[in-house]
Amino acid sequence: MNAHGVLLQVRQNWKAGLTVALVSLPLSISLAIAANATPVMGLVTAIWAGLFAAIFGGSNFNVVGPTGALSGILAAFAIQNGVEMLPILAIASGCVVLVAYTLRWDRYIVFIPSCVMHGFTLGVACIIGLNQLNFAFGLTGLTVHEKFIFNIFESFRHIPEAHAPTIVIFAVALALLFIIPKISKALPGPIIVAVIGIFLGSLTEHSVLPFSLQTLLSKYGALRASIVLLPDFHVPSLDLVFFRGVFAISLVAILETLLSAKIADGMTKTKFNQGREVFGLAIANIASGLAGGIPATAALARTALNVKSGATSRASSILNALFILLIALVFFQWFSYLPLAIVASILVYVAIRMVEGEHFAHLYSFDRTMFWLSLIVAAVTIIEDPIIGILLGATVSLLIFVRELSKGQSEVTIHKGGELVARVQGTKIGDCAHEGDVTVYRITGELAYFNGAAHMERVKKINSCHTIIFNLRSLFSIDIDGAAALKEMIEERELSGRAVLLSGASELLEPILLRLAWYQAMQKEGRVFQSTTEALNSLGFENREKRIS
Repeated sequence: MNAHGVLLQVRQNWKAGLTVALVSLPLSISLAIAANATPVMGLVTAIWAGLFAAIFGGSNFNVVGPTGALSGILAAFAIQNGVEMLPILAIASGCVVLVAYTLRWDRYIVFIPSCVMHGFTLGVACIIGLNQLNFAFGLTGLTVHEKFIFNIFESFRHIPEAHAPTIVIFAVALALLFIIPKISKALPGPIIVAVIGIFLGSLTEHSVLPFSLQTLLSKYGALRASIVLLPDFHVPSLDLVFFRGVFAISLVAILETLLSAKIADGMTKTKFNQGREVFGLAIANIASGLAGGIPATAALARTALNVKSGATSRASSILNALFILLIALVFFQWFSYLPLAIVASILVYVAIRMVEGEHFAHLYSFDRTMFWLSLIVAAVTIIEDPIIGILLGATVSLLIFVRELSKGQSEVTIHKGGELVARVQGTKIGDCAHEGDVTVYRITGELAYFNGAAHMERVKKINSCHTIIFNLRSLFSIDIDGAAALKEMIEERELSGRAVLLSGASELLEPILLRLAWYQAMQKEGRVFQSTTEALNSLGFENREKRIS
């Protein structure tokens, strides 16, 4: 791209980049704190992960940085292993994502159902929100436990010690975060409450107000904008906890990034490059870790804001990272006065916005099983561990999927006296009251090791006819166990005195069946037909192709 093209891209995207940067700066600080990292680590992540993802990614609109989706996992990991391990975790996760890109595993990761991700998101939102109890109530000096749930119990035990001014500031700031977008969607709520908070914090630090507030200064000391934090690199303990954390972060990062890109595409009617986006995510996390940041993924809310602010290309995301850097270099020291109550209000606001109630309502009305699974995932995420929550959800959903597949799909048509008298789903064949001469059993989908037994049990219920036709027109695949099941179904019906015909094997399926001796024998005996109509005609039926085949 020539200089004129670059200037045009800057002119078209600077406003979107600046708008997102104003929102990203306080969010990045807050989300880093939610991950038990330092504010500067959040800043470093927003700059480097955002910049490299924008340059190397496959989406023109995704904004990458610290996110709520990862905060719960990172917080638990930091408590157990120390905050200094988070940059190493970012590098390791980036390497795993890079392997996933190379082997195209992203094609399989997206098969995790949405109910599991919604349950995980609900659990993480609860973790983020409840983790702010100490900041929101002004509680200090509490014992820190490895388990999140025990920390919450600890906070509730000390509620009587709450600091009233802190509670008021938290409540007012949270209310403003919900009110400001209703007044004007162009106003960046987080930066407005951050500025108000910084003003109040500076007054309390200089003893102007008659009460004190916990601020970033009192917790972390004076903040200095740093482009790079040199992490303390050392060989991590290659134990189950480390690998479990790397796997979970990589999985969530890929899912969130691809979901965010798809949402942006829906808003802009564009199409992102999935492989390149995964590659960009890998490079972004490696760059963030090398710079001393934390693991990152695409942020749905910031990406949507990017699009709504008029972004036209990836230049907006590049400018977003550069604007964060510029704003931080000039104003970051003032963030030292940001009260922790304001940080809590921003994080609680983020947590509430993470939960999409309409999805749970739709899930409840559409599929109760998956609705309850999502709540179980949320509960395990909160009580036990975010990593175990998502792994449990993925495993259970896979088992449910296999259970559904094992039922097998089929359709049965029953004929008597040359007339079609009934058409039912295979699962309801036992409820069919019609007695027929000829039954057509149409196998749909696949016939394999996991559903062969279901078809065999179903076919055993076909006892009233003198002839059964196995229609293979809708059978798209068959494995060796499925072929054995088909053979057994045919032999059992023949032993019970019924004639058996085959029909409709497709051009893709027939070469596989021709490898089987029993199929070749049936073909030589004239019991294999190209269509069900031909099979019925051979039994003396009139041509009823439009109604039956």
